[in-house]
Amino acid sequence: MQTSKGCIILAAGDGKRMKSEKPKVLMEVLFKPMLEWVLDAVSAAGIEDTAAIIGNNAELLEGYLKNEPNVQIFHQTQRKGTGHAVMQAESFLAKLKEADGDVLILCGDAPFMDSETIEGAYDCHKSQNNDVTVITADITQPANYGRILRNGERLEGIVEEKDCTDEQRKINEINSGGYWFKVAALLDALPKLTTENKSGEYYLTDAVGLTGNAGAFKTTNQRVVLGANDRRGLRELNKTAAQITIERHLDNGADIIGDNVLIGADVVIGKDTVIMPGTIIRGETVIGGGGVIGPNSLIADCEIGDNVTLNNVHAFLSKIEDNVKVGPFVHIRPDSVLKNGVKIGDFVEVKNSVIGEKTAIAHLTYIGDSDVGRGVNFGCGCVTANYDGLKKYRTTIGNDAFIGCNTNLIAPVKIGDNAMTAAGSTVSTEVPANSLAIERGRLNIKENYDKNLKRKKKS
Repeated sequence: MQTSKGCIILAAGDGKRMKSEKPKVLMEVLFKPMLEWVLDAVSAAGIEDTAAIIGNNAELLEGYLKNEPNVQIFHQTQRKGTGHAVMQAESFLAKLKEADGDVLILCGDAPFMDSETIEGAYDCHKSQNNDVTVITADITQPANYGRILRNGERLEGIVEEKDCTDEQRKINEINSGGYWFKVAALLDALPKLTTENKSGEYYLTDAVGLTGNAGAFKTTNQRVVLGANDRRGLRELNKTAAQITIERHLDNGADIIGDNVLIGADVVIGKDTVIMPGTIIRGETVIGGGGVIGPNSLIADCEIGDNVTLNNVHAFLSKIEDNVKVGPFVHIRPDSVLKNGVKIGDFVEVKNSVIGEKTAIAHLTYIGDSDVGRGVNFGCGCVTANYDGLKKYRTTIGNDAFIGCNTNLIAPVKIGDNAMTAAGSTVSTEVPANSLAIERGRLNIKENYDKNLKRKKKS
């Protein structure tokens, strides 16, 4: 019978010491919930079937996990320890047992567990034919962690910090909170757990001693044991994650200038791109090579091409093609596309618009809900007035058009190819191709006007 693999993630922590309304596993490390870090590692290790044990704030976790179709949810309504949490997933374990399966058990608040450790521990688990394989690590300050008790290569047990003797507290090899179990052995051990300990809880660690054949896999990634119980601990996790991510991008050929740069864990950056100080890049952003991002820019969930310069730019959920230069002080709002060679100057906002190749938007301009052709030139202070108070409408501008300074385009409106609007015009009807649109009131000049006359009469 083919062996099956599954995973149980313990995610019932309530986050009281975080002083948060959210469950602890939804606290973010580098803009991503800790639980998502763990789910990503499990997925990268090729494990498709996952169960999450949740407790308080169930609605928040259920709402988050509804986008994870391979994750089954089980509730731990009473906090009686890690062993009790695993008991809640009995039906999940029963199906894995039918396939002679193995189950990985992880903590949902340990974001640095990685797929390499998971796969290495599984290989050890199978090659040694273990009933349980504990993922361990050597650390210099093991306080507050369960200690590993060994007899040569074999594992004798795990002692929780509260139950350690003075001699056991000197042990540096600690339990990461991650385990591979043969499901049959785990189901046999769970009913035998007791609460005869200082916490009065069912310890999952006791199940290790109740199995017949226990082993340990010592990971080289000491960070897998790191977690957080309060905001200070969460801050340290963020610092660690930021450094890990920056080191990865440096190794891949990007330049990161200064210390005040934050890059999300899922960001991809090409070779020879420079990230300047004060820049935050997050979400599923992909950046090509040879560009300069920053200083003082915020980029989220964007696709950015090669040789792009973004100076003091906030950009969200948009696509920026090659050889684009933007900034300073520009806002690129969601669903925008800047095509090859676009140039945007200072104090410009683009929203839900396509800007054609080599179009130039100088400065102090708003382009919203618009389709702009190639080679268009916008003067200073132009606006596409896309909202009438009830609905939003689109503006269409053809290739090689010239939009004069302080032009207002009242959508829905179309400007044809090679058309031009005179400075100061408000345009609300279609301008045909190769035409000039001028809309200005008559200038009324009063000669010999003394602007101070009224003031003089009053005094």
